[in-house]
Amino acid sequence: MLVPVEQNDEVLNRSEFIEDEVPYNLIYRISGSTGSKCLKSTDSSMIYAQSQGHNAWLWMLKGMADEPKNALVNEMIENLEGALLPGITGEPRTAERFARAFAVATNRSFHTHMTMEAYACYELKKPLNVTGILRRSEMGDLEIIAEFFAGFSDGAYGVSVHPASQIPAAKRAIESGNLYTWIVDGTPVSMANIAHRSPRNARINAVYTPASFRKRGYASAIVAELCAILESERLIPMLYADSSNPDSNKVYQSIGFVKCGSIVDIKFGGEEISAE
Repeated sequence: MLVPVEQNDEVLNRSEFIEDEVPYNLIYRISGSTGSKCLKSTDSSMIYAQSQGHNAWLWMLKGMADEPKNALVNEMIENLEGALLPGITGEPRTAERFARAFAVATNRSFHTHMTMEAYACYELKKPLNVTGILRRSEMGDLEIIAEFFAGFSDGAYGVSVHPASQIPAAKRAIESGNLYTWIVDGTPVSMANIAHRSPRNARINAVYTPASFRKRGYASAIVAELCAILESERLIPMLYADSSNPDSNKVYQSIGFVKCGSIVDIKFGGEEISAE
């Protein structure tokens, strides 16, 4: 039987989930979002969390046998009948198990869109001799932040957008007070954002440096300074990095981030799958 997951639900404070909470950190954000669909099994061995229009995240208890895992997946798929599901995200074997069953049940294809590494920073190593200072982003930075957002979209997702289209998102990020820029000689040269704080961790995202400013340590420096802020709040910094991008993974590891698990992003298509 499946029941709703509430914000700050007890399942999120059980040791079994806490063991996986770095790779599955986004479940905290989704469970607190208006309009999200969040369910758990009554024995707290599975969590399904989906915000409207986005991939669902699926967590399952480690060590469960295949039969109960398959039963939970099938029950979840029955619950989703007619619902819009663009994809599934989770630990690779868990996400792939769900994707195969969902594809068969709905006559849809699926493919792996991205594999991410989840990182946490338990011991910060600040880079030395990097020029510049950290500054919270200001409205005077709006146009350049919109350009950074457009560059981030292109680099991280392969989606080209015009900077003008990013003005609203840039404005919201600046107003949140959680977006920071690295300043050199009065010019913003890199950005990073504190996306969300959960009970024990805080997630950093939107790390971006324009090509003309790369290889100077700015990304390492700004992320390290955000880590220091979060450590002062007694939170463990964490983030996701595209496994196919060795440069970003190297940057994070150089300042103390360690791998805590892989997450796969699987997308569903509309085509009928083969019968094999």
